[in-house]
Amino acid sequence: MTYRELVTEAYNHTFEKELISEIVDVAHFVEFKEDDVIMDIGMYIKAVPLILCGTIKVMRRDFDIGELLLYFIEKGNTCAMTLGCSTGNKKSEIRAIAETDGIVAMIPIQKMEEWSGKYRSWRAFVFESYNNRFEELLSAIDNIAFMNMNERLYNYLTERSKIENSKIINKTHQEIAGELNSSRVVISRLLKNFEKEQKIKLNRNSIELL
Repeated sequence: MTYRELVTEAYNHTFEKELISEIVDVAHFVEFKEDDVIMDIGMYIKAVPLILCGTIKVMRRDFDIGELLLYFIEKGNTCAMTLGCSTGNKKSEIRAIAETDGIVAMIPIQKMEEWSGKYRSWRAFVFESYNNRFEELLSAIDNIAFMNMNERLYNYLTERSKIENSKIINKTHQEIAGELNSSRVVISRLLKNFEKEQKIKLNRNSIELL
């Protein structure tokens, strides 16, 4: 697929044809591989990412407890926290890491204000992105504050299954523990309990939801 075809496929129902043409003209297209760091903490935001394919996870760093998974962004989405940093010329407070291979269109921040005044669809997209990410952040907070690790882990597995569109989750116990700010021992114990309850099947370096 050409970049124009990828942009059209991802945003055809979101943006006008004129805006899609502008995106293709001004964007810097970046192809990324799994585990690539797309954006890091402390970086100045010079462009806004539009996801054409693939999945990126957004992490928040806490120097006491480590990294915390905030949300995933997928095809047809952008990162609301990046939008906020770009408009205020602030440094990034998140780390964006490729969960799968994919392609992102990086839009120069100068286009943010221009397109907000020029295209109604762009304004709606920005507001909707803020709203969606805000709801996901509230969900992340609820997970930490009100759910025990047992519930958080099962929610994590079901969310991963949706993102990967597969019942097979290719994650090690250590990787899951890192994303949930827990220990490998705790995660392994809970996974074994899930297996006994016939909710999952444990394989080598993967988990199958039943």
